[in-house]
Amino acid sequence: MGAKILSGPSASRSGERQSIQSVDRALLLLETIAEAGGEASLSELAARTGINISTCHHLLNTLIGRGFASKVQGKRLYALGSRILSLSHACLQADLPTRAQPFIERLSRSTGETIHLAVLQGDVIATLVKREGRHAVRVDTGPVGKTDAPHATASGKAMLAWLPEDEIRRITGDMPAFTERTITDFAALIEELRQVRRNGYALDREEFQPGVICVGAAIRDHAGAVVAAISASMPSMRASDEHLALVRDEVMAVTRALSAELGAPRASAKPQTPSDEPAAVAV
Repeated sequence: MGAKILSGPSASRSGERQSIQSVDRALLLLETIAEAGGEASLSELAARTGINISTCHHLLNTLIGRGFASKVQGKRLYALGSRILSLSHACLQADLPTRAQPFIERLSRSTGETIHLAVLQGDVIATLVKREGRHAVRVDTGPVGKTDAPHATASGKAMLAWLPEDEIRRITGDMPAFTERTITDFAALIEELRQVRRNGYALDREEFQPGVICVGAAIRDHAGAVVAAISASMPSMRASDEHLALVRDEVMAVTRALSAELGAPRASAKPQTPSDEPAAVAV
């Protein structure tokens, strides 16, 4: 019998089955790389998945082209690509406000101050959640939104502290002054961020808004990467040493607890020493 040529609906269904199989195999390769510890050779991937080497090679090249896989420099190994990490962070950010809500309420009750949950998006800070203060006199920070003041806010500094220096320079840019107390010198900012890493929290001493003191600390995900920050803002008139210490301790306790909820390694919640190198951050 002659060859059978498919057309119309039959051909379409056959193409769908083939496409689905290709997607399934590509996802299997990514899962296998992860299960192998993050790196694997072509022959290892073929053996583990049962996919022939030629097909593995073509699928991996497609995944590399889309950023879902990468070649390990200097080795004949394949690794997971940065695109997976960015999708993971996007998924976490979408889910983060709900996950963080009980912790924000806890901090609101214990301090009575205005609470913010913020993330770095590119070179701006995006506020995801704002909980108004419980005191009659409280901080008014305006509506939830974005601001280009990572160098002048406690949340921003809490996240910047864990970035490489060249990335900090790129994000902060010209470092505009918002008040007379804003840090606008890059060397001074780097020293400030060194203190943040050492202490485990960041301070905004009327650097973004006159009369407003803010304490912030970073939140980490299951990989130990900084994904967000929570801060508490108070009028300077209420920022006595005693109250400031209370707010600082509560902010750090809440961010440690939320990080643990997200699966962060326990060691990542501990304050770092001044000599420690910056760790990962999700931007």
